[in-house]
Amino acid sequence: MAPIWRDRDEYSVARLIDERLASDPDREFLDINGESWTAARMFGTADRLANTFAEFGVQRGDRVATLIENSSEAAVALFAANRASAVGVPVNTAYKGEYLRHQLADSGAKVLIVEAALAERAIFVADQIDTLEHVIVVGHDGESTPGTNWHSWTDALAMPDTPLGRPTDPTDLDIFIYTGGTTGLSKACAINHNYAVTLAWQIAHMWGRAADDVVWTPMPLFHFNAVSVMLTGTLLCGGRGAIYKKFSVSNFWPEINRVGATHASTLGSMVTLLVNDTMKPEAPDSGQPEANTTLRFISGVPMPPAVWEKSVARWGIKPFDGGFGTTEASLWSWLPPGTQNKDNAAGLVNDEFWDIRIFDDDDNELPPNTRGEIVGRPKKANVMFDGYWGRPEATLEMYRNLWFHSGDYGKVDEDGYLYFLDRKADYMRRRGENVSSYELEVVYAKHPAVRDVAVHAVPSEQLEDDIKVTLELRDDSAATAEEIFVWSIDQVPYFALPRYVEIREELPRTPLGKIQKRELRAEGVTPATWDFEKSGISVERR
Repeated sequence: MAPIWRDRDEYSVARLIDERLASDPDREFLDINGESWTAARMFGTADRLANTFAEFGVQRGDRVATLIENSSEAAVALFAANRASAVGVPVNTAYKGEYLRHQLADSGAKVLIVEAALAERAIFVADQIDTLEHVIVVGHDGESTPGTNWHSWTDALAMPDTPLGRPTDPTDLDIFIYTGGTTGLSKACAINHNYAVTLAWQIAHMWGRAADDVVWTPMPLFHFNAVSVMLTGTLLCGGRGAIYKKFSVSNFWPEINRVGATHASTLGSMVTLLVNDTMKPEAPDSGQPEANTTLRFISGVPMPPAVWEKSVARWGIKPFDGGFGTTEASLWSWLPPGTQNKDNAAGLVNDEFWDIRIFDDDDNELPPNTRGEIVGRPKKANVMFDGYWGRPEATLEMYRNLWFHSGDYGKVDEDGYLYFLDRKADYMRRRGENVSSYELEVVYAKHPAVRDVAVHAVPSEQLEDDIKVTLELRDDSAATAEEIFVWSIDQVPYFALPRYVEIREELPRTPLGKIQKRELRAEGVTPATWDFEKSGISVERR
């Protein structure tokens, strides 16, 4: 793998595609849920769809949204947007209702590609999106709505596979990745091509990824991680990638061995479940590595030292646990080959690409080993996002005093290791997703029995957050916590459903009337808290 950044050359994803087609078109490129795709097949199919986009009037820089689970269609759709010099907008497949409407409208999507199982969600919101002109349904035609043309996936692929040949520059926008809103609605991070390739290179460099490696992931293709590792990263490094539909403890090792994976890209919570799986032949405390497999590398962040040690004992594999970054600004810390992480650290400061500092609340720099906000400035051009789409004020706020503010608390020790300590902003992370407390509060406030609401995190056994909703009811209401939870099942994505609901006569407030979430977080789960996991209620994972 050529060190493409050391000569200051800038790349686009489009250039990587052309290079792969020229050098290695006929070897397997991606295994997607057991289906093999060569580069020639993948990009020939993508070119057919790109030509359909052109027929629809999609111009350079227009947005094409997708609402598709991990599948060959999801990969083809994102690559087709690239081949049309458009901007891909992969939407979380748990989104529906206002969540879905907001992202389609906010991005100004001209085309939406949706799988048949999720088409009703698109039908519900399509006539509320002024820019949306065409919907392509994977599976069947679906149902038309006023002002929108609906097409089948089969018909959309009926065009020639001749490349459009539109120019794509490294500074052009490649993809929008939405981040969970903390004080407002979710925002689109506008990712340029060079940044997309930068992040793929940074990850590949840390992992020592080479052309003979096979990287496997169950991470969804609406996450920047999966796009960077599996799509852009496999183009950059050569070799093969393997994308699986969904993480499963029981299917993990069969999948790894089926594709001959050398690397697995997961979350820290997934590694925790795997090392604690007692269904494997050897018990976790046997002291003998158990895995007879091709796998030699597994990534999962965050990862407590105990999980790291157990994975070495069970599998003989030292997991990767060093890296801190944001969707907006790539990797601020990393572990280049040959470096060793420290306990609880997020790797070394990435000073090849970034100038990283720790600031107090007044943006004064703090000495080593002092808690403060992690801030940074890039040392190279086009290695971070171009801003929040349509939100210049929000973008400018993140660049306060000409430093990009992560919104996270951390520290840097005397050896240059970065430690993530806490989230400064009031958002939560659950089941691998960032969850906006504000967006959930908007939903629960619509319940006719609710007078006011506060949503916040409580500690979870799974390394991330559990969500708690604390409510004040209207004086004439006799609603129960369980009733309100059941009502919310159809209102929010499954991963954002709270584990806990508590009804109080009054929420704690400041003298100015602002709800004191800090007090609620400190109290956590109380004897009056209703627990979904003890309720026996079944929730579908869509």
